[in-house]
Amino acid sequence: MAGILAWFWNERFWLPHNVTWADLKNTEEATFPQAEDLYLAFPLAFCIFMVRLIFERFVAKPCAIALNIQANGPQIAQPNAILEKVFTAITKHPDEKRLEGLSKQLDWDVRSIQRWFRQRRNQEKPSTLTRFCESMWRFSFYLYVFTYGVRFLKKTPWLWNTRHCWYNYPYQDFGIMFLHHLVSICLITFSYVNNMARVGTLVLCLHDSADALLEAAKMANYAKFQKVCDLLFVMFAMVFITTRLGIFPLWVLNTTLFESWEIVGPYPSWWVFNLLLLLIQGLNCFWSYLILKIACKAISKGKVSKDDRSDIESSSDEEDSEPPGKNPHTATTTNGTSGTNGYLLTGPCSVDD
Repeated sequence: MAGILAWFWNERFWLPHNVTWADLKNTEEATFPQAEDLYLAFPLAFCIFMVRLIFERFVAKPCAIALNIQANGPQIAQPNAILEKVFTAITKHPDEKRLEGLSKQLDWDVRSIQRWFRQRRNQEKPSTLTRFCESMWRFSFYLYVFTYGVRFLKKTPWLWNTRHCWYNYPYQDFGIMFLHHLVSICLITFSYVNNMARVGTLVLCLHDSADALLEAAKMANYAKFQKVCDLLFVMFAMVFITTRLGIFPLWVLNTTLFESWEIVGPYPSWWVFNLLLLLIQGLNCFWSYLILKIACKAISKGKVSKDDRSDIESSSDEEDSEPPGKNPHTATTTNGTSGTNGYLLTGPCSVDD
């Protein structure tokens, strides 16, 4: 195991030339990030989780109730032992052959069985009240993290001149503890150990800038404030596209690719970090495409429509309220969306995605 760790943390891969891990040990004159500091992420994550539970129960829920947001979930599927067994033990999305077999077994038309499975799947979705509380927590968290990042960065020289990210690298004092989404754990972990703290703060703060607006738009949507929702979504789209398709490549990628090459010079892990950042930029382009697609639908329909990535299956009230029956001609053929209750539930991800 020691040999594997020594091979993985090879100095010639992770650090610039003429720099060793011993050079990054804490001294009385300077402190540096240490790999063991990352163990603090586990108790910190637990504390944040407990704060979230308290916030959602005693802050977000009363706010939701004040806005007349009910805890009503989706329509409950009619109890049926055979269909329930298929749903829990075999498949939640039966194919055409299985639907036909169930239709003969139950003497139901296929349309009614499809509707039952859709209602049963939706029963496992959280209620609007739950989603509002989750969005309010994420809104508050993102707003705090972004505000904290801006307050910290405005005092630093590398916010205004990115070349300072690389002056005297990696011998730079540690300035901020990285805390962001789990999907970017590798990038954050390695950049922390590698002491890329300065450019890391720029990447994190920039990608946090639009998140609060997204959650605010979802909160307005759950509260049925359609005009406010649409306005916040437009603001979110503008900030998202400006920061991720404009500022990120022209400001951050410019310094990680070119200014760092000029000041520090390339080394093996330099290529890994920049490849990850370029992959993030590729995802930013994809998410921006989805956002623009939603914006085009909003212009044509007069309001924000469902996101293609939404995990809510939509159906008309008329179709879901129809009881199962034998006559397939009585089944409605509509399959419209119900407002915007599902749009951007997963949300465009930040740097972590």
